[in-house]
Amino acid sequence: MSHQFYKSAKPRLQRSELAVPASSPQMFEKALLSDSDYVFLDLEDAVAPNDKIVARENAIKALKELNWREKGKTISVRINGLDTHYMYRDLVDIMEQVGNKLDTILVPKVGTKCDVYLVDCLITQIEDNKKLKNKVGIECLIETALGMSNIKEIAKSSARLEALHFGVADYAA
Repeated sequence: MSHQFYKSAKPRLQRSELAVPASSPQMFEKALLSDSDYVFLDLEDAVAPNDKIVARENAIKALKELNWREKGKTISVRINGLDTHYMYRDLVDIMEQVGNKLDTILVPKVGTKCDVYLVDCLITQIEDNKKLKNKVGIECLIETALGMSNIKEIAKSSARLEALHFGVADYAA
């Protein structure tokens, strides 16, 4: 145990995790009824470029219409990477339309603490503007050598940070 004390992020049960391509809405109900503790609607790797905008709309609809929390799910959305032209609309549209129904935003390919800072600032501004009571957490995917070399700084980068995920498939390629 560390002798350095800090305020812990919100604890969430994550014994099992289920990734659901947001381009496949027929899978949403099955995910809702699954035994997984944590479900993330994927706008990134599981979605073809031509389906990105429709996938975002599907995710928003699923968050509006399905009661994930009633089923005991931690619900997250994996946005597109910060280096894509999809990321901004992903974050703004999701947060403005269904930020009150979301637990976390999963940020892919985090390389530095500045990546987390950018997402944190946008989330904070949207929550303040929309007067959202629900404070959305951030989870980061470490999928590159840059991210791994900056892991300590990333881990301390935001009070919103709830989890770090190691993208093992990216390192196995």
